[in-house]
Amino acid sequence: MGKLYKYRWQFLMIAPAVLLLFLFSYIPMAGIMVAFRDFRIGSSIWNSPWVGFDNFTFLSEPQFWVVVKNTLYISVLKFIFGFPAPIILALMINEVAHRGFKRFVQSVSYLPHFFSWIVIAYILQSFLTLDGGLVNDLIVKAGGEPIFFLGSTEWFRPMIVSSGLWKEIGWNSILYLAAITAIDPQLYEAAKVEGAGRWAQIRYITFPGILPTVSIVLILSIPGLITVGMDQIYPLMNSANMPVADVLDTYVLRSGLQQGYFGMATAVGLLSSIIALLLVLSTNQLSRKINGEGLW
Repeated sequence: MGKLYKYRWQFLMIAPAVLLLFLFSYIPMAGIMVAFRDFRIGSSIWNSPWVGFDNFTFLSEPQFWVVVKNTLYISVLKFIFGFPAPIILALMINEVAHRGFKRFVQSVSYLPHFFSWIVIAYILQSFLTLDGGLVNDLIVKAGGEPIFFLGSTEWFRPMIVSSGLWKEIGWNSILYLAAITAIDPQLYEAAKVEGAGRWAQIRYITFPGILPTVSIVLILSIPGLITVGMDQIYPLMNSANMPVADVLDTYVLRSGLQQGYFGMATAVGLLSSIIALLLVLSTNQLSRKINGEGLW
């Protein structure tokens, strides 16, 4: 009780966040029961017939495994290119000596984060469309044939990865820039006295200094291998690119809201959440064994 009274104002400040977390994250977990019931609109969850694992029959459907393959393919590509990119950008910005130019680069790289994916989808459509798109106009003027980017199964994944990288690279670099500012400047001064150049300082001081932050971000990023972002993919999905664009998020949306299979959609979401939890636990344990840093 003594600590509770001592830090009463701090507890008061976090109370609204805890309340919102409880209302919108924990109470809705009761809806998991829909995965084991034959739920229909108009009936309650608790009055719906119990069907056990009947809603998990999607595991035997070939289309589900195509969706899983598409999800893993896109998520792995986004992870390979998207995880190291903010680290590299933060290291590059930190090496810029001119303060004004550094602020300019930071502002320009942050700006796309504040655009919604709907806006970015319209931008991509205006640039990549066959009829009047800037990219295809340049290709035609260069003597090439126009490319149907928005309906191509070959170009859809590069388009998703590159647009996601462009939108979030600046914003994701903020954590690493903050971690760099926390490094003791005396370490750099000592390195200069010993004759270490800029590359040596980055290798032996800057990067080891931000490694704990990198470990934590890595742990938090691993669950994203299951959810690749419906808000990014859904606005760009169409019947032409559906074979490679249909992922778990869009599969759940289509099965639940559009087709009315609420039990199956909830079962898919539950299975994805369990896999994401296992990934977080295993990555945290691996991180602690490698460098002694983890979330807990």
